[in-house]
Amino acid sequence: MNEIFTFKNQDIHYRYHQKSDTTLVFLHGWGQSMIMMEPIEMSFQPHFSTLNLDFPGFGLSAPLNDVWSITDYADGIEALLNHLNVQNPVFVAHSFGARVALILASRLQPKQMILTGAAGLKPRLSLGTHLKIRTYKLLKIGLRLPFVGKHLLPLKTFFGSEDYKQTTGALRQTFVKVVNEDLSPLLKQITTSTLLIWGDKDDATPLWMGKTMEKHMKDAALIIYEDDDHYAYYHQLKRTIKIIEAFVQQK
Repeated sequence: MNEIFTFKNQDIHYRYHQKSDTTLVFLHGWGQSMIMMEPIEMSFQPHFSTLNLDFPGFGLSAPLNDVWSITDYADGIEALLNHLNVQNPVFVAHSFGARVALILASRLQPKQMILTGAAGLKPRLSLGTHLKIRTYKLLKIGLRLPFVGKHLLPLKTFFGSEDYKQTTGALRQTFVKVVNEDLSPLLKQITTSTLLIWGDKDDATPLWMGKTMEKHMKDAALIIYEDDDHYAYYHQLKRTIKIIEAFVQQK
């Protein structure tokens, strides 16, 4: 059932399905929405509780009414978890969503985490160079999602319009603020059992970031999808779902 939760005068659109004591909490990437996590969400609903959401500023959540930091996003999700009385979260997060998951993990020590193409470390390239490369490749290659319902849609449908060059106001300022926050000091504080899934051709969050997280987090393992990119988890959904299923059920 879709609901709205309000935090700091900001509406957050979410869908909560209560089934078991363990709740998989899905955190999508920048410029995307809960749609990107729906295939995984629906696969686990028969056996687990699930919480899928649109971050403020994206999807069906209200546009940002102020500039947010990554801490604001984490505070909002933590408030939502408390509102729903979620006790045993398992974070399943992609890219920007992993930034939020890392902060929450340092606070809450959740049951488990699955992070894919996780952001949070300072890029070796400048922000301007990084954005130019990413935007050029996305628009030139025109990568396609495996499916959305019964239809194929361009990947840029989900995030291209939210890219830095096409955002304005609070969302643009938020983007700049978020990408300049380095979360690497948190890694050694996180004791949560964490599975890292990465495409070896990821140019948004390069593989060295995954290797760094695996090295500095206390209980982390890295799985590499060969010849795949920042959206490897989605391009190989069946594989991803099987891996997450095995990981969650081992606890």
